Amino acid sequence: MAFEIVQVLCQKDNYVVLLHDTATHATACVDAPEAETILAALDAKGWALTDILVTHHHADHVQGIPALKARFPGARVTGPRKESAKIGGLDVEVGDGDVVKVGGLAASIIETPGHTAGQINYFFAKEKLLFSGDTLFALGCGRVFETPLEVMWRSLLKLAALPPDTQVYCGHEYTQSNARFALSVEPDNTLLQARARHVDALRAHGNATVPSTIELELATNPFMRAGTPEMQKALGMSGADPAKVFAELRTRKDKF
Repeated sequence: MAFEIVQVLCQKDNYVVLLHDTATHATACVDAPEAETILAALDAKGWALTDILVTHHHADHVQGIPALKARFPGARVTGPRKESAKIGGLDVEVGDGDVVKVGGLAASIIETPGHTAGQINYFFAKEKLLFSGDTLFALGCGRVFETPLEVMWRSLLKLAALPPDTQVYCGHEYTQSNARFALSVEPDNTLLQARARHVDALRAHGNATVPSTIELELATNPFMRAGTPEMQKALGMSGADPAKVFAELRTRKDKF
């Protein structure tokens, strides 16, 4: 295998991923909620941080950067060009279609405005890895703060088009609560029922529910299913514009 991944839980429910290129020994962390836990994980593996990949400007994704840079001053900070003024200290600013390299590993940038106006994802096509920040969660999606709801729907469609076996690493451990909402709107989805049971079993033992896959999200994530007849029927919105179905789902989730 040309890469190694370590997933680190920070604070209460933030996930950071350490991505290590075994050929060049380059190591990236995706987002930086805090430094202490990330540094401990790096030390445990004997890895030196070479890159910090930022998905969006929210504090719980960037506030650990200064302390990481203090320990690894040569680490390159890459983040969304459209949010550079809010993040500060970016060494590389990127947008839709740009390519970012971590050693010999290459990621294309997918802009997914919605949660924030400039949120980006890192898609490593060869490795089939997606780092989705707070856009696509396991069984959920990010709350929409900075754009109209339909913009987030269009963003999710971009991710839905990725290869089904793409591994999805998101920014938070929200899956159990997301499953409860998903069952409230599509209770007859047997795949969702089975997934919810599996999620409960994982969490009962303190285990992570992330990563997921694009295929699994398309089958069970209500927000990815806004265009399906089954979801539209479940909401009493058969034949409706999927963007409006998504908006109804996101509005219900905000109140759930």
